[in-house]
Amino acid sequence: MTTNVQSIKQMIEKVGHLSPFELKDELIHLAQKAENKVGRPMLNAGRGNPNWTAATPRQAFFTFGQFAVEETQRVWCEKDLAGMPEQAGIYERFKRYSEVYAEAPGMTLLKEIIEYGIQKHGFNEDEWVYELTDAIIGDNYPVPDRMLVQTEQVVKDYIVKEMGGNLLTSTHDLYAVEGGTAAMCYIFDSLMANRILKQGDKIALFVPIFTPYVEIAGLPNYDFEIVKVYASEVNEDGRHTWQYPKEELDKLADPSIKLACIVNPSNPASVAINDESMDYLKAVVEEKNPYLMIVTDDVYGTFCDDFKSLMMTMPYHTLGVYSYSKYFGVTGWRLGVIALAQENVFNDLVKQLPEDEKEILRKRYKALTVTPDQIPFIDRIVADSRQVALNHTAGLSTPQQVQMAFFSIFALLDQEETYKNQTKEICRRRKELIYAQLPSLAEKQDRYTTSYYNQIDLLVWARLQYGNEFVSYLLDHYHPLEFLFELAARYGIVLLNGSGFEGPTWSIRVSLANLKDEDYTEIGQAIGELFEDYATKWKAQGTTLSTIESEGKIESFMW
Repeated sequence: MTTNVQSIKQMIEKVGHLSPFELKDELIHLAQKAENKVGRPMLNAGRGNPNWTAATPRQAFFTFGQFAVEETQRVWCEKDLAGMPEQAGIYERFKRYSEVYAEAPGMTLLKEIIEYGIQKHGFNEDEWVYELTDAIIGDNYPVPDRMLVQTEQVVKDYIVKEMGGNLLTSTHDLYAVEGGTAAMCYIFDSLMANRILKQGDKIALFVPIFTPYVEIAGLPNYDFEIVKVYASEVNEDGRHTWQYPKEELDKLADPSIKLACIVNPSNPASVAINDESMDYLKAVVEEKNPYLMIVTDDVYGTFCDDFKSLMMTMPYHTLGVYSYSKYFGVTGWRLGVIALAQENVFNDLVKQLPEDEKEILRKRYKALTVTPDQIPFIDRIVADSRQVALNHTAGLSTPQQVQMAFFSIFALLDQEETYKNQTKEICRRRKELIYAQLPSLAEKQDRYTTSYYNQIDLLVWARLQYGNEFVSYLLDHYHPLEFLFELAARYGIVLLNGSGFEGPTWSIRVSLANLKDEDYTEIGQAIGELFEDYATKWKAQGTTLSTIESEGKIESFMW
């Protein structure tokens, strides 16, 4: 099967500057055209959403929704109209309902969810059931606007546990938001609105990183000066470990760096920062840059063994972002939280602003309280997310908060971590299926590797397999994106470019979450076949080094 190399080169010249998520559309177009040739639908492993869903907590949610509707009809029912639920006696009514409909889907879990709040937190029975009932009906604005009171407590249980914290000592407040996407937007806007980050300021990005962090930072209204902290460590074999060397972490000693952003575990490498680097980072910040603000995006932390988040190891400095999207298969629900310790650098930096800037902020927030200086930063994020004036309508929709609470308690009740182990195993199994076709690339699995994605550096592979002469040939004859375009055109397979995530230029990202197991065997075969096709062409022209023999260029191909 052949491809029009010239047309691919022309296409790359036209669209090569695009974000990987926009570039993906071009690859999908090519892959769709290839469907008839390969005799099966295209395989899109560029998507990050999983092809599994957490069924039982969804069943509990929808069953509880039926109870809630009956509660509204009990109060008042006239044809399609009903009233609003009432608090008094609602717990006992739920108990009777659960007995009558004992076989309803998810009822066992639902009863356990209700009892969790009562037994674990001592919630008033009627208040707890009423909060959930009123919320799932969705006929009231969120109260409080940051997060429903009892819901926040149970979600906090989950977040603290999964992020490696201690419930006895954690003092984090949460803000329920529309997934990690909204969290990113709200955080950057609020940092700017509160004048603790200003246009043109210097920020650090731990790379590779989820592309929008790079793109947002470069927008004209921000125009930040970006310092990249590279996960450039390699092992004795010359393979990427995707860890951060000390010399990279030392960059954060510069006090002119105001903010550092990290995705942990990383995207697309899917590797968590190790304990050694975590300790070193903490020492650098505390000793050299004590007012550094950190945003840690820990969406994939739940796929990692014994995960430890910076929001727990460095709570004063760190604002945490977590999304339920990947772990529970709910990308469409838009469920996420922002977490911030009550004692934090963000609050302190606001307090340290000069008086003229404090006065600007007083005017900004004066409609909310008679003491605007005392508004904590996390509540400023809430207000800013609704342009302050609409603060009274802020907060994630209440039905979404109920589903978030149900997912959280479901995970907390799973003492054997059956669900967690299942999701981990899915990703690891699919990774093994790829590498069964690429044995020379096989990686060691350790507790820091999540396997939600996999990042393959084609030039590292080229060097390991054939040496620097083949590396030189690739650099001289191919554009880094060519491999992806040919993969789409020949095999109908869509992957993403690692360079779009500020990873090595010749790296590719495979999502291990969203296709059937057998598809990953085909992806591995196609990657191996195309790579060997490149090697065959190289061998056919001889193994003489090309004009780019420069040692510097050969040595720098890793990034």
